[in-house]
Amino acid sequence: MSIRGVLFDVDDTLIDYSATVRIGFLRHLAAERLLDRVESPEAALALWRALEEEEYLRFLTGELTFKGQQRVRTERFLAHLGVTADDPVAWFARYAAHRDSAWAAFPDAAPVLERFDGQRALGVVSNASQPYQTGKLRTVGLLHHFGDAILCSDEFGAAKPDPAIFRAGCEMLGLPPEQVAYVGDRYDWDALGARNAGLRAYWLVRSGPAVAPDDGITVIHSLAELDSPTR
Repeated sequence: MSIRGVLFDVDDTLIDYSATVRIGFLRHLAAERLLDRVESPEAALALWRALEEEEYLRFLTGELTFKGQQRVRTERFLAHLGVTADDPVAWFARYAAHRDSAWAAFPDAAPVLERFDGQRALGVVSNASQPYQTGKLRTVGLLHHFGDAILCSDEFGAAKPDPAIFRAGCEMLGLPPEQVAYVGDRYDWDALGARNAGLRAYWLVRSGPAVAPDDGITVIHSLAELDSPTR
């Protein structure tokens, strides 16, 4: 059966989230005059990303709010440096300003979305907050490809890899799961979750080797390989 719609992940799929966080975080540490308190900039970045992974999972399971996980990882990071923030929320906001000024889409994102416009229904399913992802997509010039077809876990109440959010994404496009492709960079959340929900799953591995995927999952190394997502 042919593919009539494509749902996308956002971070590290359409938008180069990892590179943007690196740029923004190191600029923030310099602005806060904290570089002399860390073993190295890269070690500090690795700690920040590890804390992000841990606390973001608590957000996805409903233990923390989206803003709450930002505050907790800020407090944990600064405690590691022996620093107490008078206002962790404001500290994170200053970091976010550096990060957000560096948002950039991957070079292959806009050409593929432009090619799909009018040919396939397009949407987003993301483990995040909708205002956050909408703002990000607007900043990099991709929002108009999706319109209102953006579904995020914070508002929906379930996160990938729960099949419910993938199926809700298909309903958003007005298509059955078997006519929808899902593209994401996470094997566990994106590829397995989409496959298990009955979608055509594409696992995007931009660099490095990919483990042999389970049946029903196609590995791609660029969004350009989605020119004809019908197989």
